[in-house]
Amino acid sequence: MAITQRSATVAVPVGAAPRGARRLPWFRREALEGIGLLTPTALILFGLVLYPFFYAIWLAFTDKAVGSPGSFVGLANFRYVLGAPQFSAALVNTAVLTVSAVAIKFVLGMAVAVVLNQQIRGRNFFRAFLLLPWVMPAFVVYLVWRWLYDPLSGLINYALLDLGLIGSPIAFLSDRSTAMASVIVAHCWRAFPFFAISFLAGMQTIPQEMYDAAQVDGAARWQQFRHITLPSLYHIIGVVLMLSTIWTANAFEPVYLLTGGGPSDATVVYTLLAYQMGMVNMRLGEAAAVSMLFLPLLVGLILVVTSLLQRRAH
Repeated sequence: MAITQRSATVAVPVGAAPRGARRLPWFRREALEGIGLLTPTALILFGLVLYPFFYAIWLAFTDKAVGSPGSFVGLANFRYVLGAPQFSAALVNTAVLTVSAVAIKFVLGMAVAVVLNQQIRGRNFFRAFLLLPWVMPAFVVYLVWRWLYDPLSGLINYALLDLGLIGSPIAFLSDRSTAMASVIVAHCWRAFPFFAISFLAGMQTIPQEMYDAAQVDGAARWQQFRHITLPSLYHIIGVVLMLSTIWTANAFEPVYLLTGGGPSDATVVYTLLAYQMGMVNMRLGEAAAVSMLFLPLLVGLILVVTSLLQRRAH
C-alpha cells in the first residue's frame, strides 16, 4: 500500500527576515545609515581641506623646494621669515588693507542699501546694476583700474587735469604715498556690492509697521535707522564683516595686478609674500611658514569681530 507524502509549504511574508537571522536594533540601523551618508562628505572634506591644511603645516617645518623632497629643519623657516624685511612690511600692509577696506565697504554698502530700500524710480534697475562690479572677473576689474590710474593715458589723470585740480599727472601706483590708497579704492569698488546686497536683503525683512510707529512717535530718519534698522541687522552685519575680513586679508588679485607689491614693498601683503617665496623663489617651506605665521592673527581678528558683534547683539 503506497503512502503519498505531501510537503507542506509555508508562506513567508515579503520583506520578513528568515527565521534565525538577527535583526539590528533600529538605532543601530539609523547610525549605520548616517555613517554611510556622511562618509562621502567626510572624504571630500578631508581631501580638499584637512589634508592640504596639515600638509602645509608639515611643509613649514621642512626645507621643501620645487624638485627636491625636503627634510625636517624645525623652526629654521620661521626664523628666516621673521628676520626678512618684507615680513614686517607685509604685516603692516595687510592690517592697513584689511581694516581700511572693510570699514569703507561697510559704510558705502550700508549707505547704498538704505537708498535702494526707499521707494525710488528705477529701483529694480539700480539693484541689478549694483551687482555688476561684484560679478565681473577680478582680472578684468583690476586691469581696468590699472588703466584708469595710468599717469599718461588714464582717465582719472585726464579728468583731474581737465578740471584744473592738478598741474601734472599723478603716478598713483608708482608713488609710495598713493599706492596703497589706490589699491584700497579699487578693491572697495569691486567688493562693496556684497555688503550692499546683504544689508538690503536684511532690510527687506524689517516690518514696515515698526517704521510707521516710530514716525508717529516723532522719530527722525536717523533715529529710525539707529534704533530699528541697525539692531535688526546685527546678525547680518556680523556674518558679512567676518566673511569680508577673511576675504580681504587673503586678497591677492588687487595687489598682484595693480602694483605687484611695489613700489619698494609699499603694498606687499602676506599673500603676495607667500607667492613670491613659494612660486617665484620655489621655496615652499618658507611660503608655508609665512601662511602659518599669519594664521593666528587672522583667527584672532575674526574672534574679536564676532565677539564684539555678539556682545552688542545681546
